[in-house]
Amino acid sequence: MTRVTSKVCVVGDFAVGKTSVVERFVTNQFSEKYLSTVGVKIDTKEIDFPAPSGFIYVADGTRPDTLTAIEHLHSQITEKYGAAAFVLLINKRDLMHDWTVSDEYLDALSKSYGNVYRTSAKTGDDVEQAITRLAELIIDNDMRGA
Repeated sequence: MTRVTSKVCVVGDFAVGKTSVVERFVTNQFSEKYLSTVGVKIDTKEIDFPAPSGFIYVADGTRPDTLTAIEHLHSQITEKYGAAAFVLLINKRDLMHDWTVSDEYLDALSKSYGNVYRTSAKTGDDVEQAITRLAELIIDNDMRGA
């Protein structure tokens, strides 16, 4: 089996579950302890280097504004780096009773973006499936030379 290495960025508003989703995928664990990973000072410098192979967009199903932020971020990323493989995770499925986003809006997102998953980092629901789908998309793009 050939090993493929790709760079993937996890993008989303604060407290949507980005770190928890990654932790669930990598170690199959979830921690109730919330430690903000945003409070770190990061200095950046742009260099000419290929964009990431893919993106994992994460929104919080209990906070509709995080979906609006994802739409804006996706637009900015596509404008700057071009089309790249991505999946959209609407996280906190375990709190679905608190979701205020309509099914119609979620269906429209699914039609527009194509790879939308209702996930739970806490229970693991659809996390592995979503990230596996991203890997498939990245490999498809690499094989086409995109």
